[in-house]
Amino acid sequence: MSTNSTSDDPIRIAFMCVQNAGRSQMSTAFAQRERDRRGLADRVEILTGGTHPADRVHEEVIEVMNDVGFDLSDRTPREITIDELQSCDYVATMGCSTLDVGNVGEDVDVRDWALADPDGKDFDRVREIRDEIEQRVIALFDEFNTST
Repeated sequence: MSTNSTSDDPIRIAFMCVQNAGRSQMSTAFAQRERDRRGLADRVEILTGGTHPADRVHEEVIEVMNDVGFDLSDRTPREITIDELQSCDYVATMGCSTLDVGNVGEDVDVRDWALADPDGKDFDRVREIRDEIEQRVIALFDEFNTST
């Protein structure tokens, strides 16, 4: 665990990409579910955002997340700031090569998940990306849940 938190501070996780309209939105939804399933509402804070947010979440993402019980239709992509990222223990980037997170500092555990962009992909491919994201989120929670 990074040195940003003391044992009493919540763990802060950010999921970010360029548009905040696909992968990071799916990651956030799965992370919120994991936080609730594990009873960590008071121990884990979740942020999401993009460097150049889109106007809305991608339609194919809304559709495939609906398949597994998530309604992302009311979510709005937002910008994430370097200050927000610096306040995190973990930052998961989605594989967007245009992201520069080098200024977040050494105390932040940055993970590049190198995920394919679902924008414009067929539903089967977007489902594959969704399922990979779900597994990565669960693994992340498994990792830090043992250290809290």
